[in-house]
Amino acid sequence: MTVFQLLHWNGSLKAMRERQCSRQEVLAHYSHRALDDDIRNQMAMDWVNREQNSPGALSRELASTERELDEARLAGKELRFHKEKKDILMLAAGQLGSMHSSNC
Repeated sequence: MTVFQLLHWNGSLKAMRERQCSRQEVLAHYSHRALDDDIRNQMAMDWVNREQNSPGALSRELASTERELDEARLAGKELRFHKEKKDILMLAAGQLGSMHSSNC
């Protein structure tokens, strides 16, 4: 379930729909895949692209995600989705940082 939540949050499901992928194709592809580094890295790269197109998008999303994670923790709710979002955003921030330092 977390994979599909992340795909929705990240905009990947919308992009697949725009490419005419059927719901069955998406389910068949992702229902047997664990959330792994490949998926995380792809989502992080999506956020790197968003940040390059709209500076500040990453920091706003990270701040929002940290608030959601704190609220979920205080409410005793499941944390995995929020933690994975934060991890993906931190990975994107790290990728942006390494891109900026290599451009100096």
